[in-house]
Amino acid sequence: MRREWELEDLIECWTLDEAEFELLANKTGATRLGFALLLKFFELEARFPRREDVPRAAAEFMAGQVEVDPELFGEYRWSGSTIEYHRAQIRDFHEFRVATVGDEDKLIVWLASDICPMEMSRDRLRAALLARCRQEKIEPPTPGRIERLLSAAEAPVMAALRRRGSRSSGRVHSPVVPPG
Repeated sequence: MRREWELEDLIECWTLDEAEFELLANKTGATRLGFALLLKFFELEARFPRREDVPRAAAEFMAGQVEVDPELFGEYRWSGSTIEYHRAQIRDFHEFRVATVGDEDKLIVWLASDICPMEMSRDRLRAALLARCRQEKIEPPTPGRIERLLSAAEAPVMAALRRRGSRSSGRVHSPVVPPG
């Protein structure tokens, strides 16, 4: 998520629509602001932010919309039942679901068969995984879990490369020795 935002970009990306305002109806103060920021961040990134991921300009812009002091964002609780309920509401609103072990297994197979043979950059693999999660409407795993999925997908490709390399390097090449 970028850190610098122009007013036009804030309006385009961080403005709540009528349906989103309905979700805020029973929320006040820090909870109202925090929920609104989670909602729009998820819409933009298809993942939930950590506190430090939320741009200050977005928090200030959103505070004006929801009529809450922007300083209250610091009081929003990032752990516990309230944020878990907020995340569930947001997933439901955007028609996403939490990834299951089966989803992760399918992602590993897809990466290993379709992506890793052509792409070995971790950044591009991660981007492909996140794009696939968005396409499938699955909340992406945590960053640590993503790294484990990428490693699991890379393992068979790397093993095949090692096998290929050992077969080709196993040939004995006789030195050319002049007669004599």
